[in-house]
Amino acid sequence: MPTSTTSARAPRRHDIDALRAIAFALLILYHWGMLYVGGDEWDWHLKSTHTTEWLQLPMLFVNRWRMDLIFLISGLSVHFLLRDAGAGRFVALRTWRLLLPLVFGMLVVVPIQPYAQGVVNGAVEPGFWRFIGDYLGGREWPGDDFDGSDGLTWNHLWYLGYLWLYTLVFAALLPLLRSAGGLALQRAFTNLRCGWLLVLPALPLLLATLVLEPLFGAEGDPEEDWYRHAVFFTMFLYGWWIGTDAGLWAELARLRRRALAWALGLFAVYATLVFTLPDQTAYWQQASIYTLRNAYIWSALCAILGWAHVLLNRPFRWLPWAREAVYPWYILHQSLIVLCAFWLLPLHVGPVLEPLLVIAGTVGGCWALHAFLRRVNLLRACFGMKSMRRAARSATTSPVAT
Repeated sequence: MPTSTTSARAPRRHDIDALRAIAFALLILYHWGMLYVGGDEWDWHLKSTHTTEWLQLPMLFVNRWRMDLIFLISGLSVHFLLRDAGAGRFVALRTWRLLLPLVFGMLVVVPIQPYAQGVVNGAVEPGFWRFIGDYLGGREWPGDDFDGSDGLTWNHLWYLGYLWLYTLVFAALLPLLRSAGGLALQRAFTNLRCGWLLVLPALPLLLATLVLEPLFGAEGDPEEDWYRHAVFFTMFLYGWWIGTDAGLWAELARLRRRALAWALGLFAVYATLVFTLPDQTAYWQQASIYTLRNAYIWSALCAILGWAHVLLNRPFRWLPWAREAVYPWYILHQSLIVLCAFWLLPLHVGPVLEPLLVIAGTVGGCWALHAFLRRVNLLRACFGMKSMRRAARSATTSPVAT
């Protein structure tokens, strides 16, 4: 039986803690990059006048696996949560820790984003507090000139809503996953070795892409987002299966160089096709692009997990702070990026100073607000942090991450 099904207390997995912090830090940089990457397909809430198309390549490199990694880490976290709580308590805890920050964020943190977008696009009259009264009061603006014109928007906080949905589905499936058949499937996954580990888990992702993406796209409506549901829940389930299985983690570490080489080679071919083929291609060409994309995603994730296990599984001094900071920084960062850009773009401070000031304001704002929020228990809950007492009690246990 894989080690992930045992109940023995394992040492804290510092690599998972560190990887979670790095993944969300990368998300902040990615959203900062959205201000400056050129191209119609890279539309965002606000855009600087200093956009550049060369950013498309590094943005594409990260875009394809960034959320897959975050949902995989979320599944890893469930492994630790369920070790210490039954299914009912697990759902209750996750509901509290996901929905309270989601609702609070939608009401308090996110509204600066539709306001700034609406003002820049000419759909909203300047005056934030008047806008807030209209926005929270249920006013609908004609057209779709900004996100939230037809009601409250969750913008970047969609991840919390999706993760809560997957939590409910996972809890409902838990008896099946713990059945003899479910454990056999888990063993089949955790016993993968060599090239099989770098290939077979990508096949369900490819199947979802070939069948569901042409039908549903990736528009972000949870009622119709079946393609992304299939991919993200599969990643969530992979994280649950990986758990702390020592054999699989050792194999990921052993394959890390090969996985990285595969990922870089696959991306080179994939990016070449993306940037050279016309928008309208034959089915076999599109299927080839889909195949390369999913092979790249999974090999990149294997490389990331393998290198993280080798390099990051140690008690870095910054980890305790980072474990707590991840959630509030995630909730705050995009609103701060938009706010800083809203103030700075009209000043025309130049293509070097402007992005530096935006990222400095974002990081500084997250740092200062987190330093304040962590001292107030009520606000800690609204930003996904444990109470000060619970945080102190769990400081030395295995990771329990979002």
